[in-house]
Amino acid sequence: MYKKIIAAVFCAVIAASAFVSCGKDEKGSTDTNNTSATEQPTAENVDIANFSAPEKGDTIIEMKIKDYGTVKFRLFPEYADKGVENFVELAKKGYYNGLKFHRVIKDFMIQGGDPLGNGTGGECIWGGKFDGGTDPHLIHVSGALAYANNGGTSTDGSQFYVVTGSKYTKEDLTSLEQKGCVFSDNAKELYENVGGAPWLDGNYTVFGQVIDGLDVIFKIQHVSVDQTSSMPYRDVIMESVNVGTYDGEDIRWYISDYDEFDPDEIKKSTGKDNVSISNFTSPVKGETIVSMKLKGYDNEVKIKLFPEYAQQGVENFIELAKKGYYDGLTFHRVIKDFMIQGGDPNGDGTGGESIYEKGFDGGTDPHLIHAAGAVAYANSGSTATNGSQFYIVTGEKYDADTIKQLEDRGYSFTDNEKEIYSKYGGTPWLDGNYTVFGQVFDGLDTVFEIQNVEVDESNDKPKEDVVIESMTVSEYDGGEIRWDISDYNK
Repeated sequence: MYKKIIAAVFCAVIAASAFVSCGKDEKGSTDTNNTSATEQPTAENVDIANFSAPEKGDTIIEMKIKDYGTVKFRLFPEYADKGVENFVELAKKGYYNGLKFHRVIKDFMIQGGDPLGNGTGGECIWGGKFDGGTDPHLIHVSGALAYANNGGTSTDGSQFYVVTGSKYTKEDLTSLEQKGCVFSDNAKELYENVGGAPWLDGNYTVFGQVIDGLDVIFKIQHVSVDQTSSMPYRDVIMESVNVGTYDGEDIRWYISDYDEFDPDEIKKSTGKDNVSISNFTSPVKGETIVSMKLKGYDNEVKIKLFPEYAQQGVENFIELAKKGYYDGLTFHRVIKDFMIQGGDPNGDGTGGESIYEKGFDGGTDPHLIHAAGAVAYANSGSTATNGSQFYIVTGEKYDADTIKQLEDRGYSFTDNEKEIYSKYGGTPWLDGNYTVFGQVFDGLDTVFEIQNVEVDESNDKPKEDVVIESMTVSEYDGGEIRWDISDYNK
């Protein structure tokens, strides 16, 4: 059942930024006019070239991935000349060096090549985008290298993906055909024996194939990722992508060629480190804090800051507060049992700026998580788009059963994180994607009171403005610390 629904699920989830399903044209529209239930289209039964060996001296790509190993790719200029030329020239320029795999989906693919690191950036050697086309000799078998696009091969750029996929039975392929996919007999044979992502065929430019290091790709697909974005919690970085030549070394096309590969052991080794969580470390006397007075609310919200883990984020918040930037602004978005968000001078989530020339990348640190009372920057898809907008977490508490349910869905928790989320509550699915830089140590009752205001259901904006009267920077004087909402006796 999983394989029969995987194409529909993945394509529905991520079509907007990278993929569309087979049965669609290059503009992403479903063609319902050319195929009937009784007359399926057929594909020419050409030879599939993915597993044809390179000749000695042929150009290959050698990709060194930090902490994982090296992956080598055979290229196919005879079927994807522009795609190969683009990748080779970008590699020669060092374009990919230091970039990360920003999207990883187990049993599907790993995607990288975006200098912004969030799936929205990248360009080709000709500037902008190019049309790499498709060729029936190259398909999406396990280990295939292809360009991500925004609805057609005419939007190819620098972003690429490497297929992992899974094996398909005849029944699985028949089910895909009934949904509009078209496969040749040769393609079907490979998808049954080798596996891959067959529903992508015909919509993406395949231009290479892994000839060694497929185990590295399969190791990466087991990393812990944020379930909303499929972004790894810990960056998976391309240290270098170099252009070389094939010298006749052994070729290992299939994951079964790697005797040492054990997916169960790999999964255990790619979890998050069980670092100590710092959200609830008390401020010391004289330490810089921020106090926020809200119009109509008695208790100020006092925030401990963590410059040791979020230096730029703390600096930005302090300097904006000193300038009076936040005074008079509203909390424009309030969602009960989730968070309250403010800091936008436009008051609708579209504005704001940092103290730096542009938005800044505040990064993330595993010592700070989205526990109740955490203060973090809102962003537009990555921490590189941090500005002035921030939110304060309310969330809810997670018992052992709920945490187990989240783990069964693919979320990953360290033991220390489990302890915090069960004791204090929070929003664990945000971890790793937003810059946490502070924690409320007094006035959390005010935050929880705000989350109960009446809002417009269409945009979560309070019907009556929740106004930041003032935000001041001062030194902690040793006053009371109340981390948990249960500490506030009414």
